[in-house]
Amino acid sequence: MSAPPRPLSPSAMPLSCAAQEAQDGINPRRNAGIDCLRGIAILLVVIHHLALRFPLTETGLASVMPYRVLRMLNWGGIKGVTMFFVISGFLITDHMIRRYGRPAALDWRAFSGRRAARILPCLLALIAICCTLGALHVPSFVPDHPGQSLGGAAFSALFMHLNVYEGRTGYLPAYWDVLWSLSVEEVFYLAFPLICLSLGRSSTTLLICAALLALAAPYFEWQLRDATEIWQEKAYGPGMSAIATGVFAALVARLALHRRYRLAVTMAGSAGLASMALYLLQGGWCWSLFGLATPLFFNTAIGLCVWAFARGWGAAYTGRHTLWLRRWGQDSYEIYLSHMFIVMPVVGLTRLSGLDTGWAWLIYPPALLAVFGLGRVISLGFSQPLDKRLRGWLSATP
Repeated sequence: MSAPPRPLSPSAMPLSCAAQEAQDGINPRRNAGIDCLRGIAILLVVIHHLALRFPLTETGLASVMPYRVLRMLNWGGIKGVTMFFVISGFLITDHMIRRYGRPAALDWRAFSGRRAARILPCLLALIAICCTLGALHVPSFVPDHPGQSLGGAAFSALFMHLNVYEGRTGYLPAYWDVLWSLSVEEVFYLAFPLICLSLGRSSTTLLICAALLALAAPYFEWQLRDATEIWQEKAYGPGMSAIATGVFAALVARLALHRRYRLAVTMAGSAGLASMALYLLQGGWCWSLFGLATPLFFNTAIGLCVWAFARGWGAAYTGRHTLWLRRWGQDSYEIYLSHMFIVMPVVGLTRLSGLDTGWAWLIYPPALLAVFGLGRVISLGFSQPLDKRLRGWLSATP
């Protein structure tokens, strides 16, 4: 999972886009609904990594909470990453249209510079820490499968193929493993501006290409039917299809919508949210019903939600009493890269304490608070200041 772009201020947008937004009722500032979705996604990822070691279904919560909810929390990590992929595709495309108005006007150098300023500080810091501690033979930092090495892990993380590296050699230690999703997103960030510049002046061609790639989700699932478990989870195809769903949703969100069709926004948002909940809670049933089209079903559900939020759906609810969840979403990149530095020590200390599995749910609240706190500190004290400084340097460079 990678970092979404910082939101543009209204004054930084082309006047034509700002006027269209005022007409269509689209809020140019930060979208509370989308931030809530990102918050849910990162919570699913963090809870999953805790639950791999202490499954919630085996704790005392199993006697007071629905089993399906606990199972969703146990195994929701990969679904959370899929949510990030769709949201990332949407935000990057929406950001491009707000800034440039049309795909062909995109400034490749400026786009790549802003992405690098947002992504690289935390990424390089994590790789440096993992390499240093790995060189010191600190447990959980040293790749230990045949064919793995510290240099190989670092190289694959830097050059966008850590997912391929894991697919060939096995899972990397937890601190390294989180970087696999960035390999997928970084390939998208590399290809996206080139595609925009090569498709001409109209957004229609980009819309068609995004739709075709989004609809290819069942094909990617079929292609991976005999692949290893790691590659089924981390291959480029399914991730790119999810990102393309977000790209498509962003392009459609920019189209004018007559007031008589505003009910369609409510229906789309409600259907998307209900479908997301259905898949999260009844994933097995969805697979039995939709088969290889199940990822397309989930991607579409997320896309509908994001599209509806961008059109103003749910604004009266997502902005109230959700600050804590929106904060998780706003700092999701920093939390994603750093959360294992809380999860793994908590797991180790819990095992040393001999805490009974039935009471293991007690570690979740303090662990989640610590994860959020660390991510917030990194965001405010490291990534945001560096992001601003690097962007300022890039804007001053001729």
